[in-house]
Amino acid sequence: MQGVDITILLAGIVAGAAPILLATLGETITEKAGIINLSLDGTIILSAMAAFAAAVTTGSLLAGFAAGAAVGASIAAAVALFSLRLGLSQVAVGFVLTLMTKDLAYFLGTSYARMEGPLAGPMPVPVLSKIPFLGPVLFSHSLPVTFSMVMILASWWYLYRTPSGLKIRCVGENPDGAYARGIDPDRVQLFYAVAGGLLVGVAGAAFSLCVKPGWGQPQGCEGSGWIALALVIFGGWHPVKAAVGAYLFSFLQVMSIYLQAWWPDVPAQVFQVAPFPLMIFILVLISVAQRETVMRAARNHPALRAIIQTLSGKAPAALGRQKKGTG
Repeated sequence: MQGVDITILLAGIVAGAAPILLATLGETITEKAGIINLSLDGTIILSAMAAFAAAVTTGSLLAGFAAGAAVGASIAAAVALFSLRLGLSQVAVGFVLTLMTKDLAYFLGTSYARMEGPLAGPMPVPVLSKIPFLGPVLFSHSLPVTFSMVMILASWWYLYRTPSGLKIRCVGENPDGAYARGIDPDRVQLFYAVAGGLLVGVAGAAFSLCVKPGWGQPQGCEGSGWIALALVIFGGWHPVKAAVGAYLFSFLQVMSIYLQAWWPDVPAQVFQVAPFPLMIFILVLISVAQRETVMRAARNHPALRAIIQTLSGKAPAALGRQKKGTG
């Protein structure tokens, strides 16, 4: 690509993907346990505001990230408790909460708009950051970006290589069967809904304290929660595949900046919006590829069949299941 420094481009993709990646991993964990949290978009915005306000007030980045995490965990807990204790629809509760939290963020954050605040600067990983090419691309970022990369492998290992991960997947597939084996599905779902929400809250904090520093209206992270929800589907409820989707979306966003510079006559709004319909188009292609007719047609083409199998994924059987009210 003419005029593009590949190292800078890749480093920008890795950094830009961090908040959406964290939100996607958090929602993947939550949905693996059978809870769907549609409040992500509002949660990210409110967490971004709370994190920035806390960091400005205390002068501490740690306090900012803690506040964002607490907001994310609290909203996720509300979604889970309304479902598990009152039998309300997870979809309905999540949708209402995302609207409420978004408006609440802009209302409470008015006094912090356009203020200068702490910024999470680069914290290169010792030794690794000196590796040619890989060092600047992967190991010279701020702590939240590095944390997001670590969480990819940590999430995969926890879900697929530990007894606790097996318990999560068991509850997500068959809560009644898990209960028969002595597992309390409500407790498991509540715990991992909160854990996933905590990561979503950190994602919001990463927006306002790292990737898109500051607070204002609009914040610049609107729509990110919906993309994270789409990426969970894109990844087939697998953390590594979902992470690939997050980096792909970040690539589309970064490339839109370059395209805007290359074609200045095209309205800037076109490039700003383009990553969203492109991501939806990719999801449509994946959905079509997973149809039985396409799978049958690919049986005689090993390479195509391998690609389809890699992209395919199945939602947990009990995902979003509404429970009867407790009375």
